[in-house]
Amino acid sequence: MDELSQKNDIAAQDQTTLGQQEDSSGSSSITSQAYTRLRADIMSGVLTPGKKLKIEELRSLYDFGSSPIREALSMLTSDLFVERIDQRGFRVADVSEKEFDELLRTRRWLEERALRESIAHGDSNWEEQVVLSAYRLSRVPRSQTNDHFVANEEWERRHKHFHLSLIGACPSSIMLKFCDQLYDQNVRYRHLSGSKAYPSRDINAEHNAITDAVLERNADLAVELLMSHYATTGNFLMEELTPKEKA
Repeated sequence: MDELSQKNDIAAQDQTTLGQQEDSSGSSSITSQAYTRLRADIMSGVLTPGKKLKIEELRSLYDFGSSPIREALSMLTSDLFVERIDQRGFRVADVSEKEFDELLRTRRWLEERALRESIAHGDSNWEEQVVLSAYRLSRVPRSQTNDHFVANEEWERRHKHFHLSLIGACPSSIMLKFCDQLYDQNVRYRHLSGSKAYPSRDINAEHNAITDAVLERNADLAVELLMSHYATTGNFLMEELTPKEKA
């Protein structure tokens, strides 16, 4: 009888532990969902720069509880997509010409080194990934419609995969992590250029030229083309940002 009671106690403890793990996992999953949706809407511009993020409004909009929303906002603060307001609330991180200039310069510094390292250390598998990502990117349009610009989420995913594939053979995981973060920060700014930037450019031609230089292991040319690629987008963005700051 004592042995049976002991087994029952152990079973009850196991069930309690399992329940706690499930609760923890469920809470983590909900927070992750809230984080993903908020982050996507900030990056796409649905949640505009400087907008105050009130918990009750976000609960109603996204159908999540207060705790997951707060945790997600704290995570987004660490990602620099959200700012705290005197410890009393949150708002979408603002944008500015000065901040974008710093972001672009930092991104170019890091990716120049990462691309050179990737070309120096990349093997045939890395080359295949670069070619495949470039091809897949070329198969989808930048905009969902032809008459006016509507961002294509599939293009965005493939575009990021292409650019991260270029530097994927860089042996520094820390550098790659920073490049990933800066890419996402840049996407939010890039959405501001939208229909203004792309009709006047042949993006696929720019990507193909970079890919060819990488496959030829011509690091100097590949870097030159990549930096020019970023500078062109940067110039369009600066034109878009400057009037807004003066207004």
